[in-house]
Amino acid sequence: MALRINDTVPDFKAATSQGDIGFHDWIGDSWAILFSHPKDFTPVCTTEFGAVAKLSEEWKKRGTKVIGVSVDGVEDHKKWQGDIETAGGAAVDFPIIADEELEVSKAFDMLPAEAYLPDGRTPADSATVRSVFIIGPDKKLKLTMTYPMTVGRNFGEVLRALDALQMTAKNGVAAPADWTVGQDVIIPASVSDEDAKAKFGDFTTVLPYLRKAQLPG
Repeated sequence: MALRINDTVPDFKAATSQGDIGFHDWIGDSWAILFSHPKDFTPVCTTEFGAVAKLSEEWKKRGTKVIGVSVDGVEDHKKWQGDIETAGGAAVDFPIIADEELEVSKAFDMLPAEAYLPDGRTPADSATVRSVFIIGPDKKLKLTMTYPMTVGRNFGEVLRALDALQMTAKNGVAAPADWTVGQDVIIPASVSDEDAKAKFGDFTTVLPYLRKAQLPG
């Protein structure tokens, strides 16, 4: 069954580069981002892990834990961290799940149930394991995105999406295209003009169904 937005994400136990975890317990009361890779010691993935490592303080500011998953073992993950730090210029301070049996990849619907890793495999054998999942403190999936092998993910966009998810969840509003912190938000259609005025003060009516305002404060 496909994992859909607002579904509770699978719980699982796994070995990681920082010890064994139970996924829901590891998330705790935080937001979480799980980002996946088809294989250690591959070029695009190495740059992506470096990008996530460099954003360490940004994740912390947002009360968000990050965790990687790759279909190699713990020892490979630990060796790979040196390459990531060389390429990215930042220490890897988050765990990387060892998904050698593809249990996590299949649970998150990144690979079909019949998938397996052949001897002498290449990244192409697990190519669809290249996704991002943003998960709320309620353990529900808030956003997902999947990329092809040739295109590195933009973790600035992941950070922007996380900001928008946290802002909309807290304030009961919506975020327009390209929204960044401090810009106008969208007032839900279910809120009357009178209630919008009381909550936001002045607001702009672009269309009868599109009203924008600054968040109070």
